[in-house]
Order: sequence, then C-alpha cells, then structure tokens
Amino acid sequence: LLEVTLAPGEIIGVSSWSQTIFKMVENIHPQKSAQAKYVVQTLGGMGDPSVQTHATQLTTRLARLTGAEPKLLSVQGVTSSREAKLLMQADPFVRETMDLFGSITLAIVGIGAVEPSELLARSGNIFSSRELADLAEAGAVGDISLRFFDKDGRPVKTPLDERVIGLPLEDLQRVDRVIALAGGAKKTDAIAGALRVGVIDTLVTDKFTAHRLVDQISRFI
Repeated sequence: LLEVTLAPGEIIGVSSWSQTIFKMVENIHPQKSAQAKYVVQTLGGMGDPSVQTHATQLTTRLARLTGAEPKLLSVQGVTSSREAKLLMQADPFVRETMDLFGSITLAIVGIGAVEPSELLARSGNIFSSRELADLAEAGAVGDISLRFFDKDGRPVKTPLDERVIGLPLEDLQRVDRVIALAGGAKKTDAIAGALRVGVIDTLVTDKFTAHRLVDQISRFI
C-alpha cells in the first residue's frame, strides 16, 4: 500500500514503537520513482538502551527505502514530569524534529491496547501499573502513540498526557493521510475505538480482526 500510494516529496511521520510497522518496513522495496523528503519519528524513543535501537532502525531504514532524510526524536517517549518534558523539548534538535509535525503528509501509526505490548513494556517508555489502571478506569480502551481514547473515540485526557513527547491526536487529525496497522483479538476494542477517533483514513489488518470489527460496529450502529 505504501509503495503504490507514496507521492514524491512526502513527509512521512512514523510511530516507531510498533512491531507491526517494523515488519512493514522489513518488506518494503526501495523506492526509485516516488521518493519522500523526510521520515519523521513521531514518538520519543529513548528508553532501555537494548531496545532503543528498534526506534532508530525503523525510522532510518524507512527513510533509506523511501529516499528520505530521517528526522529522529531522540528523547524519552514518557518523561518523569511535565517539567522534564518541557526541558527536553527545548533541545534544538528535538525542536527541529517536532517542528515538522505540522508538515507531515502521511502518517503511519500502530494502535495499542491499554495493556502495553511486550516491545513497549521492555522499552522503558511506559506508565506504571497504577497509572494504566487509572487510564482504564477513565474509560481508555487503546492508544495511538500513547495518546489514549475511549470506546467511542473520545480522547482520554489525564495528567499522564502531559508527560508524553510525541504527536498529539489533534495534530494527527490535520494529516492528509493516516494509515494504521493493527490486528489481533486483544486489540479489537482498541481498533474499534481508534476508528471512531476520526483520524484514520486506512486500516491495514487481518481478515479475522476485520470480521470482529464488522460485527462490533454493526452492534454499535
């Protein structure tokens, strides 16, 4: 899908903590005709050093395959406090990457359940069990780049949101094309909620998840 729809000069935003997106990148062929301008990392990646290479490799590899320049967001995805976030965002290199958020023409995102994936849990970019329980109690069913929403697609705003360094859902709403990659029984509620947020243009999933989503959405209607 990416290969046949990529337009010359695209600025691609990519959520770099997704095993599914990493698999997508592994299967892309080098683009020669339509080449992108930048590949922008849209969620901070610094965490456990043994896992940090995942975010960097995903972003730089996608940039190489699409003929683009990588723009890394080399800070923590989840900071210890709002003050720490503001301090990190003041770094000129971080600011340079985040300033491109408003110019993204194509965003590639994963969809997460409230319970983090194994990769995200190992990264260090995750909230505590108590904080995740509080999100669930607030009605959260899933997230896009650690921006949480409920089953009806409404954003779930908590103080935790102020600690995330990454692309907000409001900015994602303004992107021309948003492709989401997600599947699996455990993520059905999260994917259904994500579709109701109203930011996703194309969902790439498996046929079993698609059937479950159709059944769930039919009941919702």
